[in-house]
Amino acid sequence: MFRLVIFDLDGTLLNTIGDLAAAGNHTLAEMGFPQHEEDKYRHFVGNGIPKLIERMLPAGHDKATEERAFAMFNEYYSQHKCDHTKPYPGMPEMIREIKAHGVICGANSNKADEFTKELIRLNYGDEITEVIGYGAGFQPKPDPGAALEIIRRTGVKPEEALYVGDSDVDVMTGHNAGISVCAALWGFRSYEELAAQKPTFFAHNAEELKNIILG
Repeated sequence: MFRLVIFDLDGTLLNTIGDLAAAGNHTLAEMGFPQHEEDKYRHFVGNGIPKLIERMLPAGHDKATEERAFAMFNEYYSQHKCDHTKPYPGMPEMIREIKAHGVICGANSNKADEFTKELIRLNYGDEITEVIGYGAGFQPKPDPGAALEIIRRTGVKPEEALYVGDSDVDVMTGHNAGISVCAALWGFRSYEELAAQKPTFFAHNAEELKNIILG
């Protein structure tokens, strides 16, 4: 049984792709650039909003264009981040159940810290207690600094901690932190992409994840 589970946010705890795509396409339309199908955004996310902006803009854009797009994206997303975003099926119930067994739940995201904390509060209340997003004093994932800080705060041993995420970045983060990793197959990336990073476990849904956590 694991005593601490650190969850990624986008594609793991919450299906945020609709609101991220809407913010991206709003920004592109305002700037006169072609928009993308929602599914394309699955491959733009994972490394934080600055990287999402870089990936969604047309090839050959300059830094000033990125900065303008970043400001427009954040302004729109801050007002529309909950339009379509919702927890994945079974995840709130699963988290309540593992907490009843004494498991501590944390979250680590490359999404801005303020957005990360607000989305978790709105969708999971106070069930997830240690939350660190981008801009809270740590390098973005796959740097393990934030994950290691959550481990330090909770006082668990590394072998008692599990990192759960849906992207190659998340699997690398867990490996870099020296802890077990479970690849979430319900998220934004493919099995092949996740398998290439050799996670410790795979889970297709919340029930499978619960069984891994509780042993």
